[in-house]
Amino acid sequence: MPMRPLTNGRFGGGMTTHDNLDADSCATPTREFAVVKRSVIVSGQKTSVSLEDAFWTSLKDIASKQGLSLSRLLAVIDAQRHTANLSSAIRLYVLDYFRTRATCSVMIGERRFVATQDIAPVSPA
Repeated sequence: MPMRPLTNGRFGGGMTTHDNLDADSCATPTREFAVVKRSVIVSGQKTSVSLEDAFWTSLKDIASKQGLSLSRLLAVIDAQRHTANLSSAIRLYVLDYFRTRATCSVMIGERRFVATQDIAPVSPA
């Protein structure tokens, strides 16, 4: 397969996200899929992290909900990671965070459903 320029200026031979889309859907901006490189401070050290915009947004939301600064949350992720790549560790952390929340929501919903099933229906008088 011939090498062609990708949207990030690099060359690649594989499919891009636009190869299997029709012309109308290509006009839609793909900003949330673009990888954004940001300089951050993790445990007092300046480093750069490349993540898709959706992950940056999610990471900021998680930090806010936990009452942490972004730098502090990144330090926690960095200390607990099991991979050499910080960007990968962040993606896995965000995935695990939302997966856990989704599982808890389903379990709470199941408990509510079971609780309502245990209640005997009231017969009209």
